[in-house]
Amino acid sequence: MAKLKITLVRSTIACLPRQRATVRCLGLRKTGSSTVQENSPAIKGMIQKVAHLVKVEEVNAQGVRDA
Repeated sequence: MAKLKITLVRSTIACLPRQRATVRCLGLRKTGSSTVQENSPAIKGMIQKVAHLVKVEEVNAQGVRDA
């Protein structure tokens, strides 16, 4: 399954509380922070709700090392 690299590019200061919670559930904290998530319908829905705050890139499974 493909993975998505999600990066927070805008601040959540002026956002609604539900949008802040969505960003936190995606695993993002500070501007510029990134996380790698599975490409699932639930994650896609979260990304759609905060699309104006994040940048999304598709990452192949070979390029990601699991820690």
